[in-house]
Amino acid sequence: MIYHLFQSLKEYDIPGQGLFTYLSFRAMLASVTAMLIALFAGKRIIRMLQRRQIGETIRDLGLEGQLQKKGTPTMGGIIIILAILVPVLLFSDLGNIYTQLLLLTTVWCGAIGFADDYIKVFRHNKDGLHPKAKLLGQVMIGLIIGLAVCFSDEIVVREKVLVSESDEYVVEQGSDSERNVDSETLVASSNGWKMENVLKSTKTTIPFVKDHEFDYKWFSPFKGKWGWYCKWAVYVLMIVVVITACSNGTNLTDGMDGLAAGTSAIVGVVLGILAWLSGNLLNSNYLNIMYIPGTGEIAVFMAAFCGALIGFLWHNSYPAQVFMGDTGSLTIGGIIGVSAVLMRKELLLPVLCGIFLVESLSVIIQRVWFKYTKKKYGEGRRVFKMTPIHHHFQKEGIQSVISKPVNAIPEAKIVTRFWLIGIILAVVTLAMLKIR
Repeated sequence: MIYHLFQSLKEYDIPGQGLFTYLSFRAMLASVTAMLIALFAGKRIIRMLQRRQIGETIRDLGLEGQLQKKGTPTMGGIIIILAILVPVLLFSDLGNIYTQLLLLTTVWCGAIGFADDYIKVFRHNKDGLHPKAKLLGQVMIGLIIGLAVCFSDEIVVREKVLVSESDEYVVEQGSDSERNVDSETLVASSNGWKMENVLKSTKTTIPFVKDHEFDYKWFSPFKGKWGWYCKWAVYVLMIVVVITACSNGTNLTDGMDGLAAGTSAIVGVVLGILAWLSGNLLNSNYLNIMYIPGTGEIAVFMAAFCGALIGFLWHNSYPAQVFMGDTGSLTIGGIIGVSAVLMRKELLLPVLCGIFLVESLSVIIQRVWFKYTKKKYGEGRRVFKMTPIHHHFQKEGIQSVISKPVNAIPEAKIVTRFWLIGIILAVVTLAMLKIR
């Protein structure tokens, strides 16, 4: 809103209003504002949750310090959602399609998580929202995002155009009063603007190959009209899978104080950097990655996202004063999945979100192996002492295929080590942009 206010008043030449044309300035404002909201509004929300006795029901799983968490307020994801929405509404371009889709994702996934927490807390049903209903909600937001990518004229990529050597080209960045490295950049010739090819494309970014591009049309067995339908169907299906997997992966990671919030903040920083690079012609050309106009606004959103998570960590770090609940974890995962898809960086997620991936795989492997051994030997056997895998390091005295570490590791140390792994994965993800 403040961004649009200054845009409408730009003819009056108000001192300092030019700062709002810089993505970097608006991103910093969004981040700091989100952090302050999470810090100060978070305290009031926690007290409100305590008064209403909205506490977490703890099952005794034999984990160190687990029963001490009984009664800790849950549904703290409300703090995260509020801290994201306010700065985004204030400092983002609300006419930008990417901002609109991310706002929709935040509210949609937040509503799914809130419904799940509400059933657990107020209806005293520890199972919460039925898994099929939760999955349906995730698939629906995935379809909405996928169809928007497919049909919206505002979601495009631009490819380089071969130009005549006789033409002289210069780089321009908006009008004379708006020139800055964050603006959408066009290539100009003496005969007027020479735009790159604007395409509705199914291409995405993939590491280790020339040009860093992969086209989903390669999965299509058809050509022509049916090939067009087939490639977009594959792409939309991939979008649904990515968003659903990210949302559930984050949900599974949320099992220790500060674990999901800290690792997600690290992921958010990388996605913000990638958004800024992809939305800038000069940087995307230098790194030889796709130039996607408008994605710079995702950087502002991700700045608010990271600020909200850092502010929430003030309350959620060990020992936690509040848990984010499914209200927070499903929202965080949805935002990560959608932002990666909109930037065509979803194939980088297995590395960037490696912790979420391993957490999810540990649960799948444990269940499959337990059922297989129960059918074969008459008793279920474990690969890990306990899943998701972060609990494996807390448990001791359980027979499993992977028995190390023998002694339980303190929760705070496990969380810190997972953060360090997350930072390493983040650096590797950024480094892959130059490896081909």
